[in-house]
Amino acid sequence: MPARVPVGTPLVGRLVRLDPMVPGDAEGLFPIMSDPAAFGSGYPFETAHADLARTREFVGDRMAPGAWPYTVRVDSPGRDEVATVAGTSSFTEIDTRNEKLQLGWTFYGRRYWASGVNVETKLLLLSHAFEDLGFGRVKLQADVRNERSRAAITRLGARFEGVTRRDVLREDGTWRDTAVYSITVDEWQTCRVALEERLRAVLR
Repeated sequence: MPARVPVGTPLVGRLVRLDPMVPGDAEGLFPIMSDPAAFGSGYPFETAHADLARTREFVGDRMAPGAWPYTVRVDSPGRDEVATVAGTSSFTEIDTRNEKLQLGWTFYGRRYWASGVNVETKLLLLSHAFEDLGFGRVKLQADVRNERSRAAITRLGARFEGVTRRDVLREDGTWRDTAVYSITVDEWQTCRVALEERLRAVLR
């Protein structure tokens, strides 16, 4: 039986909640996406957002047909809000017949780096892809120059497959080479155990 596309169910963990992205999420994303220090040459969107209109454009791009973006939220004790937007991650290149998709377009505000947010976000998304939706292969990729993202992908347990040369046109007019990784369903349980252990270490 082919894999299935997501159906809009929120994914809820102990640190984060992933909701299918809606246009109104731009207001929550703008404060973290307007931080110049959160951007580097490895991102496909290489400059901080100058205004809310840019973030609205970003959200619209992520919600284009063929993609399934999530807004990542974390609880905010002591605040009026129920949760604060921490970032975003998406399923793209969804191919149900061949049971494969890409997990990417990930961005977090700087305060959430090395906080466990990415670990649980990826645990929820990978679990959903392999266990709920029936996918057999998840691709992850990053600009070859983006060492932080490449290291994070490697720590997930993904296997390096190679480099796609001259793959994406950067905003500065140069061409990006893309480092490609993947996790297959046969590898998933080993990866899951490792991710759960990393999450427990954060929560201790």
